[in-house]
Amino acid sequence: MHPLMMGSLSWVEYRARIRDSQAIVFIPCGALEQHGPHLPLGTDALLSTALAQSVAEQVKGLVAPTFSYGYKSQPKSGGGQHFPGTTSLDGNSLSQMLRDVVRELARQGATKIVVVDGHYENQWFLTEGIDLALRDVGSSASLRVMRLEYWDFFTEAVLEQVFPEGFPGYALEHAAVMETSLMLHYHPDLVRLDLIPDDKPADFPPYDMFPPHPEWVPASGVLSSAKSATVEKGQLMATQVVNSIAAAIDHEFKIER
Repeated sequence: MHPLMMGSLSWVEYRARIRDSQAIVFIPCGALEQHGPHLPLGTDALLSTALAQSVAEQVKGLVAPTFSYGYKSQPKSGGGQHFPGTTSLDGNSLSQMLRDVVRELARQGATKIVVVDGHYENQWFLTEGIDLALRDVGSSASLRVMRLEYWDFFTEAVLEQVFPEGFPGYALEHAAVMETSLMLHYHPDLVRLDLIPDDKPADFPPYDMFPPHPEWVPASGVLSSAKSATVEKGQLMATQVVNSIAAAIDHEFKIER
């Protein structure tokens, strides 16, 4: 296991690390969700964990076990729940799980926590969990929590290099160039380039329907083509995002390296 992973430490080692006033605990959050025929179901969890590890290396942080299940996949951002393997939580379940973990970490002495989200649909349920945990520990506690979606840290310059023909938007990037390139960088053995479909970008109406219409989603589950994904693009994106997240953590938590 990665040497910064909380789960690989003994309780004695963990106690020594968490007592450091500069200690930062990362909580990666992903999902078990289809990512086309060329990427694994665990892509969101794998990427949030890898990025959290990379940032933790820079700020000497700890990485807690990953939330590998996320909120329900939506057709216009993840393809939807009708794909085999997509296994999701109710929103309240996700919020309560994060609430419990944040509260437990605070009880153990953590004062700086960073929630790294890799699944588009998780955002507001993670926010609710953080808010409830802060309410539980009380306003007198020194706990501070940062929640982030890693894609928000991409710069315009990097997006122009990765998408020279125009950026389709984060929602349509599901299982497309961004995630495929990052997986080529972090987990190349799990990417099947030969199985990348060449679908046109999905064209969704400006509303949602319940129950959802599966026919809105390309049969492959890919919302725009990943044909132009490369390991070089993945390395470029990972380097820029990791450095930007580390800088944000330094700024908010006043970390001394």
